[in-house]
Amino acid sequence: MLQGLFILLLFQLFGEAAARGLGLPVPGPVIGIVLLVVALTLRARWASPREREDPPPVEAAADGLLRHLGLLFVPAGVGVAQSYHALDGVLLPVAAALVGSTVVTLIVTVAVFRLVARLGGGD
Repeated sequence: MLQGLFILLLFQLFGEAAARGLGLPVPGPVIGIVLLVVALTLRARWASPREREDPPPVEAAADGLLRHLGLLFVPAGVGVAQSYHALDGVLLPVAAALVGSTVVTLIVTVAVFRLVARLGGGD
């Protein structure tokens, strides 16, 4: 798992360097994850059959992080609870933005899933 975390952080570093060095308006972690997807796709395409059977070390690290993803929201929730007075007068727009973005995310996720299922033959 340590090697996988190192690879994840390395690609985040590459993304940050690209975003800042090239002055791109895209966040570094987004560029890093795109680079990681490209690297994993190339690995899957050009790897030997034996290498394809072994999951990349990034998989174990990502599974571990996703398993505990909820814990990463605790500090944000505590911050909102401690400064609830800052939401005076903007609670309705914030709630609308949260609900709206959740709905859009669900719709896009379903659309992407259907597209990938159709292109991949439903595997």
